[in-house]
Amino acid sequence: MKRIHVVAAVIRGADGRILIARRADTQHQGGLWEFPGGKVEAGESVEAALARELREELGIEVTGSRPLIKVSHDYPDKQVLLDVREVDGFTGEPHGAEGQPLAWVAPRDLGQYAFPEANKPIVAAARLPDQYLITPDGLEVPELLKGIQKAVASGIRLIQLRAPDMYDPKYRDVAVDAVGLCAGKAQLMLKGPLEWLGDFPSAGWHLTAAQLRKYAAKGRPFPKERWLAASCHSAEELALAEQMGVDFVTLSPVQATQTHPEAEPLGWDEAQRLIAGISHPVFLLGGVGPGEREQAWDAGAQGVAGIRAFWPGA
Repeated sequence: MKRIHVVAAVIRGADGRILIARRADTQHQGGLWEFPGGKVEAGESVEAALARELREELGIEVTGSRPLIKVSHDYPDKQVLLDVREVDGFTGEPHGAEGQPLAWVAPRDLGQYAFPEANKPIVAAARLPDQYLITPDGLEVPELLKGIQKAVASGIRLIQLRAPDMYDPKYRDVAVDAVGLCAGKAQLMLKGPLEWLGDFPSAGWHLTAAQLRKYAAKGRPFPKERWLAASCHSAEELALAEQMGVDFVTLSPVQATQTHPEAEPLGWDEAQRLIAGISHPVFLLGGVGPGEREQAWDAGAQGVAGIRAFWPGA
């Protein structure tokens, strides 16, 4: 069965809301909501297909877009490759030129709409930022909390509380404070035993590669409303992450790092190859920072993750 190449757009308005359209009842997956787009014709570039489809469907002209995510999905009756681009510039007023209902939706509310199965990773990518801050170890608690507060104030929206040298009760105390600092402003991801899950209902969970190997076969440890992520370093671990149904992963190390000098870097080409094999948002980690964000996008990644490159005052 030939895989159908489709381009889709995550269109952001000036207020940050995202445009979605409802599929006609007569269409494949009819009645569900989707991100606007359509089939890439033979010999057509993804950018040209995007411009053509959005002109026909919405009556707008694209003036700025970038890669967001690629999703391969197999339905019982067809196989699709969704080439998704984030559209951050357009002229004209979007309207349902083919009679389809449209809705502008806040990213956090996308989960309330029914999408085709292939669109689920796109919903995650649309809701996630392009930077993921991981806290440095070895800091005293006041300094750690002050840094988180500064990061949130500077606009960082995704933070992992990583403190491998901290003993469990102390980490849990810091986690309580960090949850408060992030509330309503940033998504906090915690690390630790899954037995703690019920104690921090607003936090997401970032699994270590060891936890991924241990628990992947059991599936998600909590419902889809909560963020689940995992640390991956190989194709095998990425496959386990897909099996477990995580929302996003970190892939590392892309380049040599001070934190893990003994780890063999993947390099950009291998990172791009690995990303092509997974249909979930991927943050590249290890020797990267804000300056490598566009290179990460071009490699198929959601964005970049880091410790030193993102920590306030580092």
